[in-house]
Amino acid sequence: MTAAGLIFSNIHDAAIPELTARRTMASIPFAGRYRLIDFALSNMVNSGITKIGVITHYNYQSLLDHIGNGKDWDLARRTGGIKLLPPFITAYDNAVARRVYQTRLEALMGVMDFINRCDEDVLVLSDCDVICNVDLNAVLEQHERSKADVTLITASVDTAEQDIDANAHVLRADAEGRLTDLAEYAGEQGKVEICSDIMLVRRTYLQHVVGEAVSRGYTSFYKDVLLRNLARDRIFLYHYTGFFARVNSLASYFRCSMRLLDPPARKELFYHRNQPIYTKVRNSAPTRYLEGASVKNSLIADGCVIEGTVENSILFRGVRIGKGTVVRNSILMQDTRTGDNVRLGCVIADKDVTIEEGRELCGHTTMPFYIGKGVRV
Repeated sequence: MTAAGLIFSNIHDAAIPELTARRTMASIPFAGRYRLIDFALSNMVNSGITKIGVITHYNYQSLLDHIGNGKDWDLARRTGGIKLLPPFITAYDNAVARRVYQTRLEALMGVMDFINRCDEDVLVLSDCDVICNVDLNAVLEQHERSKADVTLITASVDTAEQDIDANAHVLRADAEGRLTDLAEYAGEQGKVEICSDIMLVRRTYLQHVVGEAVSRGYTSFYKDVLLRNLARDRIFLYHYTGFFARVNSLASYFRCSMRLLDPPARKELFYHRNQPIYTKVRNSAPTRYLEGASVKNSLIADGCVIEGTVENSILFRGVRIGKGTVVRNSILMQDTRTGDNVRLGCVIADKDVTIEEGRELCGHTTMPFYIGKGVRV
C-alpha cells in the first residue's frame, strides 16, 4: 500500500496568537533546534512517504525559509518531494471559491488538484500542533488489514497533566476498533481518548467525500463527513502510546517544552533507531561556556555563549547569556541576548530579543512571561 502526505500548516494558529503573529503554527520553534512541522514531516519520511503537500494560509515566509527545497528531509526529488500548496480555494466554482479556507474541509477543497494528481492508495493527513513520533508503517498495516476508509490515530491524555482544548475530539470505538462515537471535548476529567488530528484516508474515498461536501455545502470534516457516515463507512482507530503533546496555548507550549527536560520523556520522543526527527541543518560553532558559567538540567543548542547561570531551561541557537545573569525555567529562542546581572524565571523570549543589563522578569508555569520577536526590554 502506497501513501502520500498532506500537512495543514495553519489550522490551529488562533490557539496561540503570541507565537503565530508572524509565523504559522508549523514553523513555531521547539526544543532548541526544531520547528513543529519537523515532527509531521519526520513521521511521514520515516515511513517511506516521499510525496508531501503542505497547505499554507498566511504568514508562511518563515515556513518557506525553514523547508527550503526539502533536502534536510530527503525530499529534494525530481518526482514527488515536498510542495507548498497555495491557500486559496480554486478547485470548484462555488460559494466558497476565491477566498481563503476557514476549515479543514475547505482546505481540502482547495488542494483537490494535488489530491487528484496523486496515484497513491492512501493520503496521510496531519496537523502541526501535535508533537509525537508515530510509526506510520504500523498504522498503514492496520489500515490495510481492516480495509478501512479512514484510520484516526488517537492518544490517551490525562487532563491533570495536559490541557485539552475545546476543538479536540473525543472518540469511542467498539471491540473491533471501529469508531462508534465522536464528540467535541466537553470538559471530561481523567484520562480521555482524543484524536491526534493525524489520520489515514483512502484516496478515492477522500475524493468522493470532498466532492459530496462541495455539492452539499459542508464545512466540517469531523461533523459533516465522519460523524454523518459512522454507520456507512469503515472508520477505525489506531491507539498511539508514545510521547504525545498538543500545543493549544502559550502555557501548553511552555509545559510540553519543559517535559523534554525529563530524560525518559526526551528519549521517548527523539531516540528511536529507525525514527529520527529531522530538521534544517545549520553549521554553527559549538556553544562556549566561559568562566563563571553554570548549566544544570537544560537543553542548549549550538552557537550559544554562556557566562551566567542556566537551570531547567531551553536555549536555542545563538543565545548569549551575560555575566552574573540567572535564567531559570525559561525558553530563549534563537539569537536572544541578555545583559549582565539579569534575572529570568518562567520567561519565553522569541527570536532576536534583547534583555538589557539588570532587568528582572518573572512569570509562572501557568502563565509564562512572553517577550515578542525582536523586542528590547
